Amino acid sequence: MPRGLCRRGLSSGTYASLSSAVALAICGKLENGSYVAPINAISHWVWGDDAARHDGVDVMHTLLGYTIHHASATFWALIYEHVTRSRPTGNALQLYADAAVIAALASYVDYHLTPRRLRPGYEMRLSRLSLLVVYAAFAYGLARQKLARRRTHALASSAPDQLNR
Repeated sequence: MPRGLCRRGLSSGTYASLSSAVALAICGKLENGSYVAPINAISHWVWGDDAARHDGVDVMHTLLGYTIHHASATFWALIYEHVTRSRPTGNALQLYADAAVIAALASYVDYHLTPRRLRPGYEMRLSRLSLLVVYAAFAYGLARQKLARRRTHALASSAPDQLNR
């Protein structure tokens, strides 16, 4: 795997992971009274469905749940970065549309192709509307980070031109 793709995937994956984790926390608080309940539920991969009933912060559930969430976000970000590698830099709408397609694909894979034991788990604590919000936040994170990185690169590239004026 190309080194640049890995770096970009980690960057976009981190931003998508954080933005969707914020959505998970807010939706969890609104629906369950716990910011971490949906994140803890992800740890059902290791601890079984009892993890979905855990509302408190701890290493066993919260840290493990977020680690799994982050790894999954990074996986999908690598796909997003590969798909969008040749997109024009100025077309933000296209990058957001591509991110929405990747998020929809991730959701389809998560809930239609993946065995129940390996599904995200937060569906055990959140409504379908909240799941939509979480996947939308994920898509936003993918595209937003790519746009921010491109803007930073463009500014850095134009800096020498500014000095020559």
